[in-house]
Amino acid sequence: MFYTISETVEALKSGKTTSVELVKSSIDTFENDKKSEKPLNAFLEIYDDVLELAKTCDEKIAAARADGSIEKLYEAQPLFGLPFANKDNISVRGKKLTCSSKILEGYVAPYNATVINRLVEAGAIPLGRCNQDEFAMGSSTEYSVYGPTRNPINRDYVSGGSSGGSSAAVAANQALFGLGTETGGSVRLPASYCGVYGLKPTYGVLSRWGVVAYGSSLDQVGILGHTPADIATPLSVMCGTDFYDDTSADLPESSSLKNLEAYKDFASLKIAVPKQFEEAKGLDEDVRKVFEDVKAWFTSKGAKIESVDLPILDASIASYYVIALSEAASNLSRFDGIRYGAREDNGKGYDQLYVDTRSNGFGPEVKRRIIIGNYVLSEQFSGTTYKKGMSVRARIQREVAALFENYDLILCPTCPTAAFKLGEKYDDPMAMYLSDLYTVFVNLARIPSISVPAGFTSDANGKMPVGIQFAGKMFSEAKILQLAQAWEEDHAGCGVPVKK
Repeated sequence: MFYTISETVEALKSGKTTSVELVKSSIDTFENDKKSEKPLNAFLEIYDDVLELAKTCDEKIAAARADGSIEKLYEAQPLFGLPFANKDNISVRGKKLTCSSKILEGYVAPYNATVINRLVEAGAIPLGRCNQDEFAMGSSTEYSVYGPTRNPINRDYVSGGSSGGSSAAVAANQALFGLGTETGGSVRLPASYCGVYGLKPTYGVLSRWGVVAYGSSLDQVGILGHTPADIATPLSVMCGTDFYDDTSADLPESSSLKNLEAYKDFASLKIAVPKQFEEAKGLDEDVRKVFEDVKAWFTSKGAKIESVDLPILDASIASYYVIALSEAASNLSRFDGIRYGAREDNGKGYDQLYVDTRSNGFGPEVKRRIIIGNYVLSEQFSGTTYKKGMSVRARIQREVAALFENYDLILCPTCPTAAFKLGEKYDDPMAMYLSDLYTVFVNLARIPSISVPAGFTSDANGKMPVGIQFAGKMFSEAKILQLAQAWEEDHAGCGVPVKK
């Protein structure tokens, strides 16, 4: 059985478990795993004050139980006493923040990210920081200075990226839920590979303040959990406008997330399946079969599914990488060895300090993306390539928005394949980039999407999890989570069953 947030809250209320027991369980799992032959490497560290925070929570829970105010406590703070996993690019005050990069070795965050503040205000406990691809640039968590995160289903396989650490931590039951970040699929991809749910919200619904930037016009905090309800509850407390983030936005109907119900009105549901994704080269047959099973489930419920033609989707990968890499080159220019982070100074002047710091501080994938981004933005092109990428993006936004005037949902695989073996694509950037084939259009269109654990590959391919995406129009998080909840209630076990 899954050990969900709602089950855990009831256990805390009744005294069947304590916050300290939850934290100790995570710590023991983390410490024991480090000694294994193939360590998961999901957490980079467990925060040193987590047990003290848990003890304080237990004291308040005991007092509330004694005076009869326990229900009021959880109405005000629905995540009270629950530990969660945090990605290594989201600031937690007084804790290390390295983005899994040598250049930020030893850096300590001076403040909490807004999403962390809101979770803490809801009673949640930051458990520790999780591994990721360096500066969130990758699809496998192999581009980390701390080494790769392994897939908890089969440790010879990747966990996905760039939020592979958070995803693996949740899938291995080291945390009840986890935070990741997305630029082009970095929450949904590892969710698919590890057999958990992963939500990428509408751009702006979760504040980016305190999150290290990769591609600012695309970045978004995401959530990973065992069930849709395990995503809905944290989303309900984190969402909304933020004074420190001008791109932040309120989420309509966020109150319906607190007690998530399964979607019921399937007879009126119209679903679009883009031809470009059905006909794409490289779609694994096992993934195609799972996708057909999901379509059959929707049809059996009374939903209407239609194939639609969106030729602009063929340009989504190119548009995405032009925009993302250009913005990455700009954002990462601040890591220069002068203001903060590691410094390589041989006394030969500022220019050489800058070159040495960045050459030794950044890994090969980050360097590759900075070089391409600067080339795109160079005087030779005068920014025309970036402008063209933005033009294509605007068209994707318009055409996807127009599609949602007639349809409620876009249905497609999360990834063309299930998880691949460690090292298989490490030296093949193009193959790695194509892992994002079905995810980047969501970020370009700024719509929400959830990866739903929908099945497994065949025995011949190692029985690895397969995720399918439910994507909706902007600010339709409640609807796609309700649809995912309906799927979960009919298919509990399509994800990774984690014992209590």
